Amino acid sequence: MEIVIFIFLLILFVPHLAYILFLPVVAIWNYKKPCVYKETKPVSLEDLEKKKYISRTKKVRKILHRLIVGFIRWHIFKTGYIPSHHVRDFVYRHIYFVNLHKKSVVYYGAELRGTKLIHISEGCIIGDKVTLDARRGGIFIGKYVRINSNVALWTGSHDMNDPYFRSMPGKRGPIIVGDRVWIGPNVTILHSVTIGEGAVIAAGAVVTKDVEPYTLVGGIPAKKIGDRNHDLRYTHPNSYSSFL
Repeated sequence: MEIVIFIFLLILFVPHLAYILFLPVVAIWNYKKPCVYKETKPVSLEDLEKKKYISRTKKVRKILHRLIVGFIRWHIFKTGYIPSHHVRDFVYRHIYFVNLHKKSVVYYGAELRGTKLIHISEGCIIGDKVTLDARRGGIFIGKYVRINSNVALWTGSHDMNDPYFRSMPGKRGPIIVGDRVWIGPNVTILHSVTIGEGAVIAAGAVVTKDVEPYTLVGGIPAKKIGDRNHDLRYTHPNSYSSFL
């Protein structure tokens, strides 16, 4: 019985202990990474063929790199589920170097990728389980933006017609969200999109093109279905739900 209890406690606490112990390691790893996105050319087909025949040393290095990157992904994923806004914000700002304003709120379960390329301005609310993938160009979110639950912003995608399913230059780019934009739940926003100030994205929409200021768009793909009042005065949130 004692062995069962010991194993249970080990399973329960070891992941959290590993998370805490590796905070400085993760900070150093992220600090070395460039903070400005640089467009890179896709690897040629010839180089991809050559990669099939690499030395044992390079294979070991590749495996170790994959393990480290995987651990970092696990670490940032765990950060989103810490039941404290203050702790999460500290880790986002000082370990992952997210440009997160002190008067903005990131709710429970958010997944952030390419964290040094994420800018969240004053007064924003980022809902539960939002995905911000800034790796392929960066994500800039203006002031007083409301993003509902389960929204995903993707700055890159793969080319389905490419022989090696690569992410080609035309399939990636920054996402810019203007001030006082409201993004409904379950929305997907793809790469190279600018959403104008005061625009509203209806629930479940898939945004593939720029959205004009103060317009309401919806559907798949998103199209204009209405307009919004230009006299918007709300600012940063006065309160937020504790723990979540």
